[in-house]
Amino acid sequence: MFDRDKWDEILEALTANTFRTILTAFGVFWGIFILVILLAAGNGLENGVKQGFSGMATNTMFMWTQATSKPYKGLPKTRQFNFQNRDVPALKEKFPDLLYVSPRNQLGGHNGSNNVVRGTKTAAFNVYGDYPEYVKQESMDIIRGRFVNYQDIESSRKVAVIGQGVIDGLYEKVEEVIGSYIEVNGVNFMVVGVYKTKGNNNGNAEENQKNIFIPFTAFQQAFNYGDRVGWMALTANDDASITDLKPKILEFIKSRHSISPDDERAIGNFDLYAEFSKILGLFSILRFIAYFVGTLVLLSGVIGISNIMLIVVKERTKEIGIRRALGATPAAIRSQILLEAIFLTISAGMLGIGAATGVLIIINKILDSMPSEGSMFANPSVDLPVVFFALIILVGSGLLAGFIPAQTAIKVKPVDALRTE
Repeated sequence: MFDRDKWDEILEALTANTFRTILTAFGVFWGIFILVILLAAGNGLENGVKQGFSGMATNTMFMWTQATSKPYKGLPKTRQFNFQNRDVPALKEKFPDLLYVSPRNQLGGHNGSNNVVRGTKTAAFNVYGDYPEYVKQESMDIIRGRFVNYQDIESSRKVAVIGQGVIDGLYEKVEEVIGSYIEVNGVNFMVVGVYKTKGNNNGNAEENQKNIFIPFTAFQQAFNYGDRVGWMALTANDDASITDLKPKILEFIKSRHSISPDDERAIGNFDLYAEFSKILGLFSILRFIAYFVGTLVLLSGVIGISNIMLIVVKERTKEIGIRRALGATPAAIRSQILLEAIFLTISAGMLGIGAATGVLIIINKILDSMPSEGSMFANPSVDLPVVFFALIILVGSGLLAGFIPAQTAIKVKPVDALRTE
């Protein structure tokens, strides 16, 4: 039940020394402000990194061939070997938890010799031979036309999907791209699609727009690769971990190519899921640090409130003695002191949350006005459960701040209090 007299008394007690009350409340205000800002900054960094992985199948590993490091079954070490087309269906059959198995071949590159020609213009680009599934594994959008499809694979069609970087290097601004032809190592390919990478791609967004994708079968046929496979991208189902499957996959491929089971160098690999998990683990640590630092700062404010409440109790000793003499119970005195501490703590804390929210709104408006491409920081914010948790901390802090002063107040004997001058 709302007791107006009690709340009037609380407000009167807190406003008796306004400057002291404001300084005391500032510790809690600053603590909760720092807590919310730190958590929001951690979320902003996490959102930025996840934005860089947007559209990419993170439950993915890549593997490629290297020279063997151990002799096996009469074969010498330092032997060179290649993956082959038949490895792809074998992997799919052996490991049903694999969602995609994409064989890939690569030609040239921006640091290599000029391998792409259109009219009088020449340039060096990465040219990849791929299957249609790869567009689901890489963070890219098809903004015009289409990607490679299975009709292209079955017919070994000489078609290509290019990025904006290729267009800038080979085309005039007014030229139509779809339906035009580019020459790759003397072989003509018709452009059927234009892609754009999503996210920041680890800072390589601009360079990743300079790739050319052609059907895997057309690549092998046009550039005399036979049935060689340069490397593979393997993605597991959502309910499986590619990291858990990796040792079995490597063991299976080694057995197919007569490689020693103990040869760790023969097959190179990169586990994207493991690296992504490490990043998520780092954010968990950052979140813990934010809670730890923010709580310590908040605790210092709570200690300040507790100290001030002790001073207030000392100043009101005679008042407490009179109330006790008039029949006030220890519970009534305790609740009065606790309510004052909780009211001061929650008021200061809510102002801190409001101020932090205002700062975050301003920061988000600034970020929205800036180009998001390549940014490692996006949408710093806190979730409602975090705010609810902060409110619980505030209530607990208020109880903690008022407990010792309240216990001190109820220990005051009426006779001793009335003698106090």
